[in-house]
Amino acid sequence: MRRLATVAAAAAIALATAAQAQEIVVHTHRDDPILRLGTFAFEGGRTLSLTVGIGSGAFRAPSDPPNIFWTVSDRGPNIAAGDAEAIAGVKGEAICGAVRTCRIYPVPDYPPSIYRIEVRDDGTFRVLDAIALKTRSGRPINGLLNPLTVATTENPVDGRGRPLAQNPDAIDAEGIVRLSDGTFWIGEENGPSIVHVAADGRIQRRLVPAGTEKDYAGADYEIVGALPALLAKRFTNRGIESMALSGDERSLFFIVQNPLANPDAAAYADAANTRIYRIDRATQRIDAEWVYVMEPMSAWKGEERKRQNTVRISELLWIGENRLLVDERTEETTKIFEIDLAGATNIVGTKWDEAATSPSLEQSRIADTGIVPVRKVLRFDTVDRPEIPTKIEGLALFGDGSLMIINDDDFGIAGGSTKVIRVKGLPLGR
Repeated sequence: MRRLATVAAAAAIALATAAQAQEIVVHTHRDDPILRLGTFAFEGGRTLSLTVGIGSGAFRAPSDPPNIFWTVSDRGPNIAAGDAEAIAGVKGEAICGAVRTCRIYPVPDYPPSIYRIEVRDDGTFRVLDAIALKTRSGRPINGLLNPLTVATTENPVDGRGRPLAQNPDAIDAEGIVRLSDGTFWIGEENGPSIVHVAADGRIQRRLVPAGTEKDYAGADYEIVGALPALLAKRFTNRGIESMALSGDERSLFFIVQNPLANPDAAAYADAANTRIYRIDRATQRIDAEWVYVMEPMSAWKGEERKRQNTVRISELLWIGENRLLVDERTEETTKIFEIDLAGATNIVGTKWDEAATSPSLEQSRIADTGIVPVRKVLRFDTVDRPEIPTKIEGLALFGDGSLMIINDDDFGIAGGSTKVIRVKGLPLGR
């Protein structure tokens, strides 16, 4: 017992020393005009002051300037019916009326966009460029919902409760990488899907779960059913929030935000096993799949009694061969893990990809499956750090190797703002 206490004390000292070695700098913007989105007044409710949320993903290539980053916004300001009273001061049913599974869009024409930002030494950042996402013919898209029939979806209405048309072109952009040829790959939450985008923002190709291609009929870009069919079992709004690129640009990586609703929503709510995929960029086909075990609720201070689906994954960052950073978070706290793919079981093409497998991967204890999950080591935790905003969704590296993190401010609907955080002193890649 004495030896265990000594080991525990040594570990605590090591963690405290590491925390003391970290330097955290918070960067804000000075009311950048490009980030203003105006106000919206809900009838009988509040008036929201809206801003553009640019922090749903982040990327910087080693060849980019040391303080210049690419970021991406998601589908625009939106409110779940169940959150309407808290945010807008009006009950959701008063806005949605007879529309079932309703999602409220105060600014339905907002086009999800790519941003280039500069992080400055004076504690600020500024937006240098904005690239609206467009169809292949050049028409700006919006972030409304796709007319899905295989995967679950919702029905959009505007801020006055008027039904909006679902749109096969729409995407909910969440993760971003940029290739040396100037094109982008974007992880997309709704489909779920991943999207290849030209340098000018025109969508070239969208990879969707096999068997769902017909749900995008009429889209003004190429639709390819190249992702596993099982991904259509993602729970609503819990698709793909991440994208990472290997250093040689041969491979793309993404991770499912939460365990799949496989076989049903009850499995999703209690599951901890989610899936990381690697795509061979030359063939644009999945060539590897690993299991990532999410942290139990007992690891989240103050949230121990919440259900397991409180935790989700919002970003990946490639930092070296077989090594990535993972942004695992709740609505209150973010934990950043370094993971090692080496030695983990590649389950692509196995029974775990089949919907008929019972119990499913999501229903199973990993110890009972014979699967070796990816190894993970905690590198940074925002718990008890009030200077760091919640809902961290973007990770990248500064030129000196320090970590850049950025939050999704949800377009200011709850009064938040975008911040860029620089974290020095993390032992990444060790």
